[in-house]
Amino acid sequence: MSGAGTTGRIARHATSILVGQVAVIGYTVADTVMTGRHDSTDLAALSIGAAVYICVYIALTGVLQALIPVVGHHHGAGDHEGVRRSFQQGVWLALAIALPGMTVLLFPGLALSWARTDAAVLERVQSYLGWLAWSLPAGLLFRVYSGLNQGLSRPLLVTLLQLMALGLKLPLNAWLIFGGAGVPALGVAGCAIATLIVQCTLAGVAALMLMRHPAYRELQLFARWSRPRWDAQRELLRLGLPSGAALFFEVTGFALMAVFIARLGTTPLAGHQIAANVAAVLYMLPLSIGIATGAQTAQALGAGDRTQARRIWRQGLWLALALVAMLGALLAGLRGPLARAYSPDPAVQAVATQLLLFVAASQLADATQCIASFALRAYRIALLPALSYAIGLWGIGLAGGAWLAFSPPPVWPNALAGPAAFWLANVVALGCVSALLLALLQRVSAVRPPTGTPGSLAG
Repeated sequence: MSGAGTTGRIARHATSILVGQVAVIGYTVADTVMTGRHDSTDLAALSIGAAVYICVYIALTGVLQALIPVVGHHHGAGDHEGVRRSFQQGVWLALAIALPGMTVLLFPGLALSWARTDAAVLERVQSYLGWLAWSLPAGLLFRVYSGLNQGLSRPLLVTLLQLMALGLKLPLNAWLIFGGAGVPALGVAGCAIATLIVQCTLAGVAALMLMRHPAYRELQLFARWSRPRWDAQRELLRLGLPSGAALFFEVTGFALMAVFIARLGTTPLAGHQIAANVAAVLYMLPLSIGIATGAQTAQALGAGDRTQARRIWRQGLWLALALVAMLGALLAGLRGPLARAYSPDPAVQAVATQLLLFVAASQLADATQCIASFALRAYRIALLPALSYAIGLWGIGLAGGAWLAFSPPPVWPNALAGPAAFWLANVVALGCVSALLLALLQRVSAVRPPTGTPGSLAG
């Protein structure tokens, strides 16, 4: 396949994923806007509760991302039995990891001990997390469906369901938060109940599609249902646990940065929140390309074509770099108007305008580490990337940022003090991580493995 054809396949795959990711962001935006209009105490509870929930949910969904390269390998090899077996074991894994996640959400005392706020807020946080705990099994089962489709390069079906879910989430939020038709105003708890209904609906519709949709008929995914098998679970966990840890370090890196910056005052924190929000939105683009690139690389490896696999991840990397370079340049030029759109406060605008320059500067490194990490999972490499995230994002990014912000060298410039110190350290950390992962990917993709299907779930 030509380079242009490979790039086109990745772009089409990534576009569907991107639309779905935007729909998922819409859930969070709806929660924030509607809860904020209802009550400021509920909004404070949402801020704390969502931070706890996201850390748990992202880490667990990261474990299930192991399905993407595993299914991709089997699909590339034309092994329908392997795809079916992997899917069934993924369902068992999702149910198993839901239990510790539910425990954390139902008993969040340790997590909430970090939040020094009043009792009224904490009570609402516990109610919010308690409802979300019951949504976790359904949410993780839907991630199994998503991982299966990503491995098969069929993201459009997932995207359509995510858009449907957004259409259901909006009216449910409005009804349950503000009340009506015999239901009292539930505030932040209404957000969680709406999420519970949406997640259960998604899981149910996904199951019906897997049983009835013609696209899955030849796979016979529910035929000869197997019990949990340790050899299969071990293979998924060998990839999934480091992948989940890597996502955890990424998410908590930004969350803990906000905790440190909060010590500098309200204005620096507000400016940081604007920059972090913009960075999260921009990250959806390389994330979508990374998922598509990793899945197609795994399919080529499953087919035994290592030359094509190397071509795929390189084309995916170049596509991501070209797009984020344009976005970074656009952000650098429009960071002032963008900051003003977020906040009317001139002091907050000044901080945000400065920090958005660091967001623009980090785009190439952030895209590189994202594409490289997903491609490495296709080669069954996950532990070293997770360690690099821990050392880079926590060691260099957080620890280095805290040192420069709170105990800077005597000649440290004022322009790089305060929250800028954290963002500078984060840019350096991303640069180090991206260089390491890219070098590892270059080496792994150039070495021919021993004879046999790599990482097979056969037994």
